[in-house]
Amino acid sequence: MRIAVAKEIEVCERRVALIPDTVARLVKQGLEVWVETGAGERSFFSDPDYEAAGAIIISDTAKLWGETDILLKVSPPQEREDGRSEIDLLKEGAVLVSFLNPLGNPVVAQQLANRKVTALSMEMIPRTTRAQSMDALSSQASLAGYKAVLIAAAALPKYFPMLTTAAGTIAPAKVFIMGAGVAGLQAIATARRLGAVVEAFDIRPAVKEEVQSLGAKFVEVKLDEETVAAGGYAKEISEASKQRTQEVVAEHIKNSDVVITTAQVPGRQAPRLVTEEMVAQMKPGSVIVDLAAEQGGNCACTEPGKDIVWNGVTIIGPINLPSSMPIHASQLYAKNVTSLMQLLIKDKALQVDFSDDIVDAACVTHAGEIRNQRVRDALQALNTQQPQRLIREWRVRILDFRF
Repeated sequence: MRIAVAKEIEVCERRVALIPDTVARLVKQGLEVWVETGAGERSFFSDPDYEAAGAIIISDTAKLWGETDILLKVSPPQEREDGRSEIDLLKEGAVLVSFLNPLGNPVVAQQLANRKVTALSMEMIPRTTRAQSMDALSSQASLAGYKAVLIAAAALPKYFPMLTTAAGTIAPAKVFIMGAGVAGLQAIATARRLGAVVEAFDIRPAVKEEVQSLGAKFVEVKLDEETVAAGGYAKEISEASKQRTQEVVAEHIKNSDVVITTAQVPGRQAPRLVTEEMVAQMKPGSVIVDLAAEQGGNCACTEPGKDIVWNGVTIIGPINLPSSMPIHASQLYAKNVTSLMQLLIKDKALQVDFSDDIVDAACVTHAGEIRNQRVRDALQALNTQQPQRLIREWRVRILDFRF
């Protein structure tokens, strides 16, 4: 059984799928581990580190992708500089384990199915007690929540903690966290460690105790509908509930020095939590860090990947924050992936057992088919929208030509 670790080619990706420590554990189990030359460089793990752990360093990318049984990555397969997709390098019947964004970009899932690749998406690991050690979304979200507060503290033209000095007393910064999932809870804990006064909001009332246990005040909005989706994630709510929520949180946003938003819905545009009107009411010098920037942003003023100043408020839309902490991000991700490997490999042989709830949920493609119904639905919706989008584009072109 041969496992390979690919070097990431996405520009902003600094993580690596396995670190030397996890390689050593797999080698001790009698597995052969190939690591592409330079795969760990941007995570500060050198090729000699991997060799010392028992890995074989491979410089030929085509060989590494084409002769492995299981290929491990972080980012979804990309287009290479030579114009070929990384998917084309995989041999038929190989196993790919990576973040795949199958709900946001189901075309990749179709390409993997066409290649008869068995693809397991780290985003699709279920949120169950048994799967906790494999939950890469949670491990990486924790890093994002921590880093978001540090970014906010660096951008805020104020102290975070209360200080009493000979020159007078400095009041603590007021931080408002929107969303109390893994990222939000880590943001609360980090802001509290820095001495800020923290409030947090979430549409799920069940997280109230967790928020309060971290020393933050929970802002509660009573809604007359279910707010929790499968797996414990926040559920998309009705327009009436959104309006009621915005009315409640607007005052808290207005009085905050820092607002950190974390609400994301897999495969959909991020819910709009902070309107332009809310931003306009914030004090000049205030900061918003939008962790949903890649999905369009929770804030109406967010520009993905950019820091902008809007009406005196700094709005930061970071992309791939976990990658900015590549050592620990890779360490946690490697642990998640290795735990999944223990489930898939028995007696040095691959066993894709669909009777196992974790494997069944995570496996997006197998034997030339897309297995996951949600991914099939997303692909169908995309195929339905594509002709309509092309018609709209041609209408615009015709109008431009005429006038």
